[in-house]
Amino acid sequence: MNPWIVGARPKTLPAAVVPVAVGLAVAAGSDGVRWWLGVPALVVSLALQVGVNYANDYSDGVRGTDEVRVGPLRLVGSGLVAPNKVKAAAFVAFGIAAVAGLVIALSTSLWLLVVGVAAIAAAWFYTGGKNPYGYIGLGEVFVFLFFGLVATVGSTFAVSESLPSLSWLASVPVGCLACALLIVNNLRDIPTDAKADKKTLAVRLGDRRTRSLYLSLCVVAGGFVVLTGVQRPSAVLGLVGLAAIAPGVAAVRGGAKGRELIAVLGATGRAQMLFGVAFGVGLAIGA
Repeated sequence: MNPWIVGARPKTLPAAVVPVAVGLAVAAGSDGVRWWLGVPALVVSLALQVGVNYANDYSDGVRGTDEVRVGPLRLVGSGLVAPNKVKAAAFVAFGIAAVAGLVIALSTSLWLLVVGVAAIAAAWFYTGGKNPYGYIGLGEVFVFLFFGLVATVGSTFAVSESLPSLSWLASVPVGCLACALLIVNNLRDIPTDAKADKKTLAVRLGDRRTRSLYLSLCVVAGGFVVLTGVQRPSAVLGLVGLAAIAPGVAAVRGGAKGRELIAVLGATGRAQMLFGVAFGVGLAIGA
């Protein structure tokens, strides 16, 4: 496979697609919806996800964090691609996100530019800069905030210029599953991250409590799907999609470690996408 595709980490891309799909589904039935703005919203989300993946690859690589890995290949850590090229790729992705975000801001509200700048800064400083917040256990906060709340509610606002309570409720399970994806990744990397002094939330919590957190996020996601059903009953279809995460839950509960968790990462990503489709359809048909 092309190394640049590997570096973009395709298994993480559902975290970018699902919030946009759910956010647009919430807007179904609203007056004056400009659906075409859903396209730049998706571009923003995907470009930010790819950008943070390349930025993480670059920053971890130059710090030496990726010298010993259990997970998939990293471009810089493996020596396959020069660090400056990976860094450039990250900023190209951020640039694409910025242009698409500008289109949305000019069509809706210029206040979105502030949100866009914050999102790009958060993406870079996750593992970049002198004091990356991903190294002190705050990565999940960024993921929940930007790939849960901001991406979902922002997508609803982009096409409808409204901020309904339903969108905020729907963003919670989206953010929970995005965090679950990151937690599986960090659970796998606890031994190597601890040696590299990368104090992710998983390193801080330890193996057992990290597994409990993964399970808790799945439960909370289900609970908020039910809450959205109070406003749109058909939204509970999201529970059908969420059921697809059962194999991942079973593996995490069963003590899967190391390379075994690579399969769990893929299973969580697939479940996240199936959840997004089922939840989005439920929200849309109930409008």
